Amino acid sequence: MDVSLDLEVLSNAISGLGVDEKSLVSILGNSHLEHRRSFRKENPKFFVEDERGFERCEDQFLMHLKQEFTRFNNAVAMWTMHAWERDARMVKKALEKGPKSYNLIVEVTCTRSSHELLGARRAYHSLFDRSMEEDVASHVHGPPRKLLVGLVSAYRYEGNRVNEKTAKSEAEALAETIGREGHLAIENDELVRILTTRSKLHLRHVFDLYSEISRAEIAEDATGSSVLSDTFLCLSRPSAYFSKLLDESLSEEADKKAKKWLTRVIVTRADHADMRETIEEYHRLFGQSLAEKIETRTKGNYKDFLLTLLARSDFNSSNETSPLS
Repeated sequence: MDVSLDLEVLSNAISGLGVDEKSLVSILGNSHLEHRRSFRKENPKFFVEDERGFERCEDQFLMHLKQEFTRFNNAVAMWTMHAWERDARMVKKALEKGPKSYNLIVEVTCTRSSHELLGARRAYHSLFDRSMEEDVASHVHGPPRKLLVGLVSAYRYEGNRVNEKTAKSEAEALAETIGREGHLAIENDELVRILTTRSKLHLRHVFDLYSEISRAEIAEDATGSSVLSDTFLCLSRPSAYFSKLLDESLSEEADKKAKKWLTRVIVTRADHADMRETIEEYHRLFGQSLAEKIETRTKGNYKDFLLTLLARSDFNSSNETSPLS
């Protein structure tokens, strides 16, 4: 890949000087993290570096893309910007849209690494001059508030140690709480503590023990609260969560909101090793390959871009790292 030539093509395209869209799809879809970082630094009128060295996307850039690329502007915008900024903007939008979008906050906080979530919180500072934690606390009301504040504030241990005795005790506590309080368990202090402080490996073990106690999957026992059930699913089986979103977004009955999930999932997971797990899980759950489904349900450059990103899952296993680290 001729990086200097590709950067020139991208810059010309974004500036409205014209480019073959198929070439744009190929360049963007096959670009690497450092490649995209160089593009951001070489386009200061669209990406402004703040006092911490973080290149944040200007609102005018997003407005420009909406005019320039009518078919896949959102995918291009999300793919171009820093992953931390992407997540910060998604949380902000979820808060603006209200309770029906709170599941997106769960997705960001429960499927990202501790480093990635901390980065998203830093990006939120840069973009909105407020903390993600304070905005969640001030915008969310009712039962989900305590859990969501805890999730955005989390910085989980990511090692391999699991205490069997503690896991068993916490599985029993969850079984008792959910059995007694049902969907209102989302406000239980002990449940919130467990879900917002324990490592994901520990929680998966807790959830397995829960299933032995209650004879049911923990996400299924929390059906009265979609925020709580999605929290359980994102923490234990993110590939199943993403597969569910993808299938709903690709169905013939998908509404405008659901159709946007396809772009979000493919773009945000394309640089992660777990995209391969989602592809395999999708096939296992729905009996069809994700690529085939995208082929039949999308079209044009948008389809080509999604399939190019999907193909990256065979060799991409690294996360985007901080320019400050």
